[in-house]
Amino acid sequence: MAHSSETEQLLDTELLRYARQILLDGWDIDAQLRLKSSRVVMIGAGGLGCPASETLVRAGLGHIHLIDDDVIEASNLQRQTLFLPEDIDKAKALTAAKMLERINPLVTACGTVARLSEDNAYELLDMAAGKPDLLLDCTDNFATRDIINRISVRYQIPLLSASAIAMQGQLALFEPHLNTGCYHCLFGSVVADAAADERTCANSGVLASTTAIMGNLQANAALQYLGLTKNPLTNKLLLWDGSRMEQRLMGYRKDPECPVCSSY
Repeated sequence: MAHSSETEQLLDTELLRYARQILLDGWDIDAQLRLKSSRVVMIGAGGLGCPASETLVRAGLGHIHLIDDDVIEASNLQRQTLFLPEDIDKAKALTAAKMLERINPLVTACGTVARLSEDNAYELLDMAAGKPDLLLDCTDNFATRDIINRISVRYQIPLLSASAIAMQGQLALFEPHLNTGCYHCLFGSVVADAAADERTCANSGVLASTTAIMGNLQANAALQYLGLTKNPLTNKLLLWDGSRMEQRLMGYRKDPECPVCSSY
């Protein structure tokens, strides 16, 4: 977790921009400084990544790095809120990063057009400069989420994973350094069977509000984690059902025989 140095301060422009946030009970200048000094890597700059990254950047996150190998299509504009019609055929990661820096010039946003894998993770996550404070999984398939989880466990980086399909969503925040379980502990059997029958936005559809809500719930958890050093989802899976306007929490435990995290 990144922490502000004793000499670091908020600029006058930052104090003005984040004034309503700093007024919150439980969120003070120290929390804002912790957020400013945090570095997040987001995998996926689509339906979830757009609202999550925009909220984090507006709130004052210091540095965000978006990784995505896809280009913008007309069908993305229904829910991917950082893109405009003239952006069709452009790289999502680069276009989103450019828009984020326009939204808040006080933060640093960069994009990489690539598909994250276990082989290139050290380089893409810029591990030579130190571990990111948080990984945000904003992808849309189990295979990629499984890879991101393995990277999270291997390098002991907290992972905030969100999913959205149709009118439903899920959210969990894993802390591998605390040995409390990982994505595979929770979804192991699903991951194993996913290749045979996987629902995605492309084949099942998604309501525009679903990704907006889940992306902002993801940002909400990230803000608490980075600014307040608090995990509001410790060993819990958040389940959101838009058709019934219901939200509930389901507990889970570390699998002592998990093939991903049991040896750490």
